[in-house]
Amino acid sequence: MKRGYISLILMVLGWSVGLISCGKQQPEAEEAENVVAKQMLQGIWLNEETDMPFMRVEGDSLFYPDAENLPSSFYIKHDTFFVVGADTIPYPIELQTQERFHFMEFGNNIITLYHSDNEDDANFFQAAKEPLPIVTERIEKDSVVMYDGKRYRGYVFVNPSKMKVIRTSIGPSGMLVDNVYYDNVIHICVYTGATELYGKDVTKRDFADVIPADFLETSILADMDFVGVDGEGYHYQALVGDPESSASAAYLLNLTIGNDRQLRISVAD
Repeated sequence: MKRGYISLILMVLGWSVGLISCGKQQPEAEEAENVVAKQMLQGIWLNEETDMPFMRVEGDSLFYPDAENLPSSFYIKHDTFFVVGADTIPYPIELQTQERFHFMEFGNNIITLYHSDNEDDANFFQAAKEPLPIVTERIEKDSVVMYDGKRYRGYVFVNPSKMKVIRTSIGPSGMLVDNVYYDNVIHICVYTGATELYGKDVTKRDFADVIPADFLETSILADMDFVGVDGEGYHYQALVGDPESSASAAYLLNLTIGNDRQLRISVAD
């Protein structure tokens, strides 16, 4: 009897544990990306209302008909089209076929696109102009110049910082595209032999007197070069611009460290 009693207890306990285990809610697996939908989206898409190019999809990148606009990444899960930026923006998909792509943007407005079969539409997506340099790790540069019989060495250290610059732009037909960039702190110094003649950490705020405030707010200090020495002092050139624009649209600035060791800044001609 004792043996049978113990067996009965074990059976009851096992049944109870089984109930608890079966009743325990398991975490849901993360929804996989819809690779079939992404593949269907490849190519150039035109706006049904205007018959104008809206976007070109290549891999997981979106390109817009604007040479100044850098590509954005995207993915599709279930019935939603996600554009990735500083925030990931969801756009519910209303219809997707090989030839049609309809999705909902802000204000419940439906964007209706159709797939292009005209090779000439690729001309709307020209190669972007030379982009502004985006630095992700420390860069060191040095140059040697001779002046008045002396050898000068100018250094540039481009250091990525944690200072964020968020660019929010409106793409075709109101698509919101956010990207986050990190500004740089650039250390410059000039030596002759082992003697430091000048040294300074430069940030974009040093250009507040020569660059409009609204432009400066959405810009980064992208690059710096040591360009020479003369009777006026030591010369550098800096590049400050919108990280989503081209280098040709950025400010090129002259920095001169005079014989009084004061830094003077002006916009280059």
